[in-house]
Amino acid sequence: MQVSRLAAAFLVSVSTTALATAQESRTEADKENRQETVIVTGTTAFGATKSQTPIVETARSLSVETDEMFEDKGALNLSQVLTYVAGVTAEPYGFSTRGDFPQSRGLDLPRYRDSIQELFGSYNSTRADVYTVEQVEVLKGPASVLYGQGSPGGIVNYVSKTPKEDFGGELQADVGNYDRYQVAGDVTGPVAGSDGKLLYRLVGLYRDTGTQIDQVDEKTSVFMPSLSWLPTPDTKFTLIGLVQETDSDTAAQFIPVEGTLNPLDGGGYLDYEVYAGEPGFNRYDTESQQVTLLGEHRFNDNLMIEGTALWRSGEADYHQAWPAFTGAGQSRYLNDILAENPALQAAADAQGLTFSDTTVPRTFYRGDNTFDQIAGDIRLRGSFTTGVLEHDILAGIQYQDVETDSDTANIYGGGALAGDFRYVLDLKNPTYGNYPDESAFDAVLNNTPAETVEDTGVYVSDQISVGNWRFTAGVRADRVENDNGTTTQEDDAVSTSIGALYRFDNGLAPYVSYSESFETVVGSDVQGNQLDPQEARQYEAGFKYEPRGIPGLITLAYYDIEISNLPNPNSLPGDAAQQQGISKLKGFELEGRLQFDEIYVQAAASTIDAEDPNGFELAAIPETQASFWTTWRPDGMLEGFKAGAGLRYVGETVSENGTIRYVTPDYTLGDLMVGYEWDQWDFAINARNVTDEKYLTGCLTRGDCFPGLRRTVVANLRYKF
Repeated sequence: MQVSRLAAAFLVSVSTTALATAQESRTEADKENRQETVIVTGTTAFGATKSQTPIVETARSLSVETDEMFEDKGALNLSQVLTYVAGVTAEPYGFSTRGDFPQSRGLDLPRYRDSIQELFGSYNSTRADVYTVEQVEVLKGPASVLYGQGSPGGIVNYVSKTPKEDFGGELQADVGNYDRYQVAGDVTGPVAGSDGKLLYRLVGLYRDTGTQIDQVDEKTSVFMPSLSWLPTPDTKFTLIGLVQETDSDTAAQFIPVEGTLNPLDGGGYLDYEVYAGEPGFNRYDTESQQVTLLGEHRFNDNLMIEGTALWRSGEADYHQAWPAFTGAGQSRYLNDILAENPALQAAADAQGLTFSDTTVPRTFYRGDNTFDQIAGDIRLRGSFTTGVLEHDILAGIQYQDVETDSDTANIYGGGALAGDFRYVLDLKNPTYGNYPDESAFDAVLNNTPAETVEDTGVYVSDQISVGNWRFTAGVRADRVENDNGTTTQEDDAVSTSIGALYRFDNGLAPYVSYSESFETVVGSDVQGNQLDPQEARQYEAGFKYEPRGIPGLITLAYYDIEISNLPNPNSLPGDAAQQQGISKLKGFELEGRLQFDEIYVQAAASTIDAEDPNGFELAAIPETQASFWTTWRPDGMLEGFKAGAGLRYVGETVSENGTIRYVTPDYTLGDLMVGYEWDQWDFAINARNVTDEKYLTGCLTRGDCFPGLRRTVVANLRYKF
């Protein structure tokens, strides 16, 4: 059955249930209690830290955005959820439809759900939908002691919506600019006749929307049922299914630097919303299915076992045409290419062809990508006392087996660089309708073998409390096997972390910590020696402050990351020393979340000083960022009214090599929200980039730039029961 049919049937059934069994909405006290818990002492048992240690007592940087927080801000996807989080570059590639690509501390953030990584490889699965999650967490810095191999930037983890003990839910509808229409529903409660031992939740969504690029549309269907079984008061199992389909096109057009960041030779600029693809050829259609099992059992007050298991499968049918890349610093416009190539110019003359100065050759790409994963993480948590020391122990074993396959066909330049000019495109006056047929792609198909990664890790950590002191120490051993169809490689790694934090009675908690990460590199050097994993270490120091009398948390962190075993820019030809390159990153992050009765305030600021092994700045990473958001929910005569406003500043970015340096200007964006809540109804209008600022998020030395998101306005109506 199609996911769209499942979602439609679900929404009809939910609407019938909702009208028949309406209950009172959450009280303001419930909201305040939840917000205070998350802001001040939020815990993440199936989340980023795999523990119930309060955030204020964790000697690491951890940011949490709950569903209420990101709904107030009008976030429509994961990238937008993270735009107000300190130290996170949420939209480095601007307006995007192929996925979310947030970066923390200048580095990529791997995507996890319920503490299990759920995305490997590129462009092979669906984009996570924020309507299926209760909160989003960012654990910053190296995290291999908990998760095995991964990015030194940290992880982003979604906490799935799971069944609740009391009946409740919502129906909602969205209408927005760019012809956006969405309906969604969420209902949960006890299964009738189960005496509270079976709980269910059904989440469904259907979306049909256009975008700021006329030819790029999207249709998405999501269905996520879940069932919890509580056989005893100390035992709980939750089974979550998730099926999603998206039919869309790719937003990134890879348009040239000349005409976006820099003016064209004759002056003027391209339209940032130009479509460089082919309407009959381009597509990015994805689907995924997954089943997650969450389990926990408490043996006694001091010992419990819990775990997560995940099966996931996804695929993507990816076709795209884009302006051909001709080399860093080289013009991508056809007339410039012809001027450098007399033989090619002669071929054009022989055909009687002339071209405008904004005509480009196009590359045509076809990718058939798949992804399959099975993973599990089982851990014991225990607490005990030795003398004056109180211990909270976490010990676990994690296993995952991931297979990715990508079969591609690439027609570089669409034949234009060999004298076939049928598929070129004028970016100022595009005319569509020409692209190679399937036989041309079949002739150049690169049918590569599937790649597999098998990883087994064993880890243990201890948080020790002595009075107001909190000490943490952890170690993990991993064995990783990579098989790319031609080479099989095994790597072993040991990762450690330590930390110390002191909680003053006035709410101040200074801390220091050290952590490590690793990431395997498949291959061998020129002498046949297996390449070592890339390694990273981080020193972090800062403080957390929980004000007395005001629900909230303020954090300040300084970090120093060094990544080693990178390609060595100074190695001599034939030299085996290929992994002596080092990248260094340093920065500050300030974040505050405070609740002043009717007003919620969230502020963030960060700086980063980062360089790659060549000594150049990391590409397209802003050196400074800042944001501020406030929400007002008044009492008294205006009770029910709500309003919010925010500003996001992103500093300039640099992309450079030995001969090229592109500087993309900074930008500031404003967001607004206004709404009203009455009885069981909730209405809100959100506007992001309210002034419709036109900006670029970054440009790369390969020769392309990424336009940012234009103004979006979405009206949302909810019926809660």
